Amino acid sequence: MVRVSHRMITVGRSMNANTESASAATAADDPDWLVDDTLPGNGETSDSAQAAAPWRVLIVDDDVDVHVVTKFALSQASFQGRRLSFLHAYSGAEALAVLRSTPDVAVVLLDVIMESQDAGLHVARKIREELHNSSVRIILRTGQPGQALEHRIILDYDINDFWCKTDLTTRKLFTTVISSLRTYASLREAQQQVAELEAALDQQADRH
Repeated sequence: MVRVSHRMITVGRSMNANTESASAATAADDPDWLVDDTLPGNGETSDSAQAAAPWRVLIVDDDVDVHVVTKFALSQASFQGRRLSFLHAYSGAEALAVLRSTPDVAVVLLDVIMESQDAGLHVARKIREELHNSSVRIILRTGQPGQALEHRIILDYDINDFWCKTDLTTRKLFTTVISSLRTYASLREAQQQVAELEAALDQQADRH
């Protein structure tokens, strides 16, 4: 069993390195740290599973503390026998550059407010409309909650989840990321099947 704390991940900008170290030490001793590393259907982790390519998770936030806490909270997580690999961006421009160079990113944990009040929203729109990436799961996170804002964003942008940072406990973060990976894996499998079918139809057409 992998241990994951139930404590809130409160990622305010007032966090410092000493607080992070103390949190990590406390979490490591926390007996409530319970998330099963071998998910249903995964079976025992074999040598081949351990060697499988990790799921790529992109953390986009201008607060270094958010990167540290998020990575710590998910560091022991795995899905379908594959661990998580973390990429980091600290602005919208950096996020898009990473996504252009690494098209197999499965999940983006995306801050709304960075170099501008809506930088994350611009990134979300460009991922879908300019990069034409419909597979990656986009999880928006904000430090400024508001029901009206949340409703508008969900309606206007092609995102997959929206969280206020103070509400996103380690358990909720784990659940959100794993469910997003499951959806991503299903989408990629379906896209592969469609590509194989199209290739087969093209071969048949060439024969005639």
